Amino acid sequence: MNWVNELCDLYDKNQERAGEMTYFTRETKDGPVEIPLVLLPISHTTVLAQITVTIDHEGNFLRAEPEAGNDRLTIIPVTDKSASRTASTEPHPLCDNLKYLAGDYMDYYGGKGGKEKDFSQNYEKYIECLRQWCESEFCHEKARAVYRYLRKGCLIKDLATAGVIKLDESGKMAEKEKIQSIPQTDAFVRFRIERPEALDEQVLADQTGRNFFECWKDKTLQTSFIEYYRSISTERGLSYLSGNVEAPSFLQPKKIRNEGDGAKLISSNDEHNFTYRGRFADKSEAFLIGYEDSQKAHNALKWIIRKQGFNWDSFCAVIWESGMNPMPDPRMDTDAIYTEYEGWGEEEAEEASAYGGTNAAEAMKFSAALRGYGKFLGASSRTVLLAFDSATPGRLSLTEYQQYRSSNYLDNIQYWHESCAWRHEKYKNGRKTAFEGMVGVGDIAEVLYGTEQNGRLTLSGKTKMYGEVFKRLFPCISQRQAVPHDMVRLAVQKASSPVTYKEWYNWERVLAVACSLVKKQRMDHNLKEVWNVALDKNCNDRNYLYGRLLAVADRVEYRTYDKDDRRETNAQRYMAIFAQRPMHTWKVLEEKLQPYWVRLKPGERIVYKKLIEEINDKFTVESYEKDESLSGLYLLGFHSQALDLRQKPESENAQGEKEE
Repeated sequence: MNWVNELCDLYDKNQERAGEMTYFTRETKDGPVEIPLVLLPISHTTVLAQITVTIDHEGNFLRAEPEAGNDRLTIIPVTDKSASRTASTEPHPLCDNLKYLAGDYMDYYGGKGGKEKDFSQNYEKYIECLRQWCESEFCHEKARAVYRYLRKGCLIKDLATAGVIKLDESGKMAEKEKIQSIPQTDAFVRFRIERPEALDEQVLADQTGRNFFECWKDKTLQTSFIEYYRSISTERGLSYLSGNVEAPSFLQPKKIRNEGDGAKLISSNDEHNFTYRGRFADKSEAFLIGYEDSQKAHNALKWIIRKQGFNWDSFCAVIWESGMNPMPDPRMDTDAIYTEYEGWGEEEAEEASAYGGTNAAEAMKFSAALRGYGKFLGASSRTVLLAFDSATPGRLSLTEYQQYRSSNYLDNIQYWHESCAWRHEKYKNGRKTAFEGMVGVGDIAEVLYGTEQNGRLTLSGKTKMYGEVFKRLFPCISQRQAVPHDMVRLAVQKASSPVTYKEWYNWERVLAVACSLVKKQRMDHNLKEVWNVALDKNCNDRNYLYGRLLAVADRVEYRTYDKDDRRETNAQRYMAIFAQRPMHTWKVLEEKLQPYWVRLKPGERIVYKKLIEEINDKFTVESYEKDESLSGLYLLGFHSQALDLRQKPESENAQGEKEE
């Protein structure tokens, strides 16, 4: 299927949810926030309402109040033209701004800067549109109640009497007054219908026991308008999507990424320039999509993005599984994915437990969890990815469309985390914890392109970089493509400059990410070349051996420092030049180590000198004296040797080592 068919299929599978307003909790800096979520019915959109007007079923005004809480998202019926209006005066069929709904708007409108504009035509178009609906065979009693009230032409008067609209000394609407930061003259109004008895399941009761119906949540009202709008859509054309002759759609919906998004994904309105002139007679020959197919595709896309999509600046991406089962987020780190899916693949996980707490055991548990989940999804399950970005405010581009068998997607996620597996640290529940695998995409972006602010690496002011990094790394994660060479090179450069970081933890993050990317790059070019965090004492590679020497030099000097001494060692200060001229720099480091040897206890001194001799013995004369720059592999040797030395306190403590 193509991506539009995928979205139509998604809509059809979840159609029973259309029109239902649900909520989910999102964690923010200010605490948890309830976010509304709705799969829109066709011929409907959402707006943020500023005013709720309550009337009775006979169309009599009862009360009104400004909306100030989180429950402002309002489902409203729209026509093809009203949903796409910008400078036009095409009215929405039921709920709209005051200038459309109020027959007395011009009696209270003072204009801006003394220049009064005539909005009477807005009301005339609106009331005529509503009249036609109410006089059709598809009329709904709630729409009729709104029509009965608004044709009286007293909305502004009633709102002013209720204290919702503020008037100035001249009796006009005060220009500077706002409701939810919106000028009160542009406020959007929705309706609640009150009646003495309940006629359907949409009824609610307030604190006084009065029954009322919230029009924006009434499915019967939504169905009524859908049927009415179908009945008046007389134009027909061949839909290029389905091959059926049906009502066409040339004005596509907006609000795709969020409620304030004005960008359109599909557009064909350039009738006076050169979009199709000379090749087609009119725009329907160039492109035509059925109205209901367009509505289903766009509404499904809006819903799934708000439900589980992620946004970085203008970039937006969403992933879903055909049965709406949760799938591993490609942005997440190994630990987060394992935590979410560790209940799956228990038999294989038990087999992994036989390895104890080794790295192999953790890797086996991770892969077992994903394989177990893949079996649960079944062979027919598929996973879809869509990604979008906008170069201009009015146009949205599809930048990525991928469809996978879910088992393949899970396999590729597993491969990414295993091929990049290294030892990383992060703060989890307020405590620093270590895990073996790969960090999340956001962490990679911060490591490569972030700056150190307030003790942490951040992309503050450059949030678009998160999306750019994701776009480049996603093919590596989902399709096993090679990791970008420039990213690996940048990571190695940053890891080779520890003195540029104020916080030691930040440099260790950079070093671990660099090791992961170098490991992945070498595996991309040679599938048999697999590097692990565990120290490889048999490796004779010049790059790896020089990295080990640097780690020992760093450890020897550090062992002589006081507990609270956070000075950089000579090994850290010379690390960048060491990567360029290792033999020359190693001679300098050996000289600088002399005063530190005498400060070590005799037992420790013997241990470290013996280790340096063992590493030197693995060099050939040619490889040792070749004073060429080192590859990123030296970082793996450095980090593995450093971790190995840290994780052997029993041998060093026997010689009187301090605890870290």
